[in-house]
Amino acid sequence: MNTKKGAVSQFIESHFLHFNAAALVDAAKGYENQLEGGGKMLVSLAGAMSTAELGKTFAEMIRQKKVHIISCTGANLEEDVMNLVAHSHYKRIPNYRDLTPQQEWDLLQQGLNRVTDTCIPEEEAFRRLQKHIFKLWKTAEENGERYFPHEFLYQLLLSGALEKYYEIDLKNSWMYAAAKANLPMVVPGWEDSTLGNIFASYVIKGELKAATVKSGIEYMTFLAEWYHQNAKSSIGFFQIGGGIAGDFPICVVPMLSQDLEREDTPFWAYFCQISDSTTSYGSYSGAVPNEKITWGKLHIDTPKFIVESDATIVAPLIFAYVLGQ
Repeated sequence: MNTKKGAVSQFIESHFLHFNAAALVDAAKGYENQLEGGGKMLVSLAGAMSTAELGKTFAEMIRQKKVHIISCTGANLEEDVMNLVAHSHYKRIPNYRDLTPQQEWDLLQQGLNRVTDTCIPEEEAFRRLQKHIFKLWKTAEENGERYFPHEFLYQLLLSGALEKYYEIDLKNSWMYAAAKANLPMVVPGWEDSTLGNIFASYVIKGELKAATVKSGIEYMTFLAEWYHQNAKSSIGFFQIGGGIAGDFPICVVPMLSQDLEREDTPFWAYFCQISDSTTSYGSYSGAVPNEKITWGKLHIDTPKFIVESDATIVAPLIFAYVLGQ
């Protein structure tokens, strides 16, 4: 046991000895090895990890430079900020499995949008952000400027415009930590998020131009350049959940090596996925890591880990271990 680590890490090492528990420990130690060798790490966030308040551990990972680039869904991008400004208005529903369609409708009428057992308050969260982010979109357009979705939220957080609304300790917001660090990020499929829908509504109404927010193709070209510039340091891939947040960035390696014919492009140097998706036919989230070898994403010798469990349990424990807590 590593006595230099804190109580949580020591408990994990003592008791997480078999099956998915052991895979968790192996993945955490592999993450450490990747960083200790001077390597970097991409973390991808799918699911509703921000609503699950992952920021309580993830923000510290960012501050301690144990994350070097993030790929996340538009929902995770905005929901961390929503939790920051509207936390007291969220409503937890422990018996969500028992709700009738009528009870679900009643929640909607109350302005509560449910994510499993947690309801996000529409007025205090979505609309509170909308009026502020619209000003940034409009100002950028008037100045002939264009930015990525995450850059607009970085501007909003760093401007101080939301400070009067803060309802949690700022140190628990991973987006604020990322904004302070100006951390590189890609947000594939941003259009399907709430703010993406809101932006699209302004475009339809003729109040904004679609080009004001940079596109997914531009995110991919940015990521390709970032990977190429950082390839001298081995780059690992830590995937929480599945979907576009994971599939989008991992494809940059075969794109560079096959489509751009940069044959010296290194493979991802570490791979871990946390997912409760069981191995299945045709599913990306349910594909085992070895399948990625055939797509030119991972090497035969890439350390590969998969923890088939609930990411809201596993990810904070792995981060706690990497942080030595």
